[in-house]
Amino acid sequence: MTNHKHHLTGTLLALVFASGGALPASSATAAEAVFVLPSDEAGAPALDPIRGSLVTLADALIYDGLVIQGADQAFHPHLATKWETSSDGMTWTFHLREGVKFHDGEPFNAKTIAWWIPKFAGTENAYLVGGIDKVEVIDDYTVRFAMKHPDANLLYNLSSKFMGIPSPKAYDAEGTNYGVTVAVGTGPYKLESFTTGVESVLVRNDEYTWGSELSANKGPAKIEKLTLREIADSSSSFLELKTGGVDVVIDVPSDILPQYETLTNATIKSQAGFGIYYLPINTTVEPFTDLNVRKAVALAVNQQEIVDKLFGGRGLAAHNLLIASLPESKVDPKYNISYDPDQAKALLEGAGWKAGADGTRTKDGKPLTVTLWSQSDTEFKRLSEVLQAQLKAVGVNAEITIFDTSSIRAEYKKGTQQLAVRSYGWNNADILDWFFSGERLGYPNVSMWKDAKADELRVKALTGSKTLEERVANFITYHEYVLSQYPFAPIYEPVQTLAYSKDRVSLPEVIAGPQFSAQTVLDIDVKD
Repeated sequence: MTNHKHHLTGTLLALVFASGGALPASSATAAEAVFVLPSDEAGAPALDPIRGSLVTLADALIYDGLVIQGADQAFHPHLATKWETSSDGMTWTFHLREGVKFHDGEPFNAKTIAWWIPKFAGTENAYLVGGIDKVEVIDDYTVRFAMKHPDANLLYNLSSKFMGIPSPKAYDAEGTNYGVTVAVGTGPYKLESFTTGVESVLVRNDEYTWGSELSANKGPAKIEKLTLREIADSSSSFLELKTGGVDVVIDVPSDILPQYETLTNATIKSQAGFGIYYLPINTTVEPFTDLNVRKAVALAVNQQEIVDKLFGGRGLAAHNLLIASLPESKVDPKYNISYDPDQAKALLEGAGWKAGADGTRTKDGKPLTVTLWSQSDTEFKRLSEVLQAQLKAVGVNAEITIFDTSSIRAEYKKGTQQLAVRSYGWNNADILDWFFSGERLGYPNVSMWKDAKADELRVKALTGSKTLEERVANFITYHEYVLSQYPFAPIYEPVQTLAYSKDRVSLPEVIAGPQFSAQTVLDIDVKD
């Protein structure tokens, strides 16, 4: 759908110039805005948080959850006003907000929750509610979860964008088509249109008055119409902000940030990192069935050089899979993966890969040439080229293949790649389960790694922890084992940075969450 705030038709342009006139500064009402989504939110096939493998800011604005997480990593009430858990962790009781309605007019109540939780069964997201045995309706606005086992991570799970609650009536009526043309929640925005890989157009829910305590504005939102665009090329996003085509660019890549800092009409805001760039290694294809070859590739990655030269020193060198703020990232230092080209070369020599005259190693007459998959975003392409050069320095010839951001997930599911450049945004250790569970081969387990010991440690971390302290200890053990097997190489932990037009919008001083999401959007003003 065309957004008339930013795109004048050729006919209008012709009329204006023919009459010798000038274009108005804006052709829209002050209550419209256009945001550019982060690249890792590109390509969602539907706005279905239950069955989806990818959720976006659109999901966070259409749907509310029971619990919301703040920038302090603490959990705050939303559609649940309060909760209690038993001392053994085997029951959780949630008290629900009254007076909440879905966009289709249906009421939100305890029956909604009793319908909602079982809907996750058989989906990729079933693990989020895997600890819940059954939902008991106590009264219209009280539910109790009887647990199969203690789940110290339940509040985190409930705060995720995958746990946005859709309207039972709309969801069941649409079936597997839900989320494409119909997406109905209780959130501050309603869906007007959705085009995969292009944009989501949302309109304000004028009846919304139940924003969480993380928003100064409890609703309705100040922006009447919001377009969330997907722009793969970071240079294009920059030009759009510079020329007034968009108002906010979420998650600006570090490599292009210096250009944004030159803009007189833009303001930059940054917050702590929320994810990692990493190099998954397909453990099921040669030569990466050999642990030593995987380790050599991992040790060939010069993380600090990438931070300094490609990202201007912004962010952190990553040495394991988790963001530095998580306690589960504090593994024994011997398991951290760091640049060591001499050891990388020695490992390849020991595995029979001998240095060739042209620099590429060979074994039994076969060159050490591998595929390196990446997506079409500028930052990914540049990172791929740097990694290609670093691998070349130890004798590995990596041939880069670029896929469109919206289609690369389908390619991963075929399991034919060897190396890839990927990133994630998540602030919980259960991302280890997401990427390395033997139950998710192809995607999101791009490493195609299935290991009996890893799965045993994974299950213990996920389901065998009665307290948060136990969970942290179990996940550290699991994380250390994953690192020891080298199914990936860590690269870089970026800061989260967004840029916005100070002439068009004003943002709150503090982004009240671990990332830019619905609670911040509610507090954004559009200027006249």
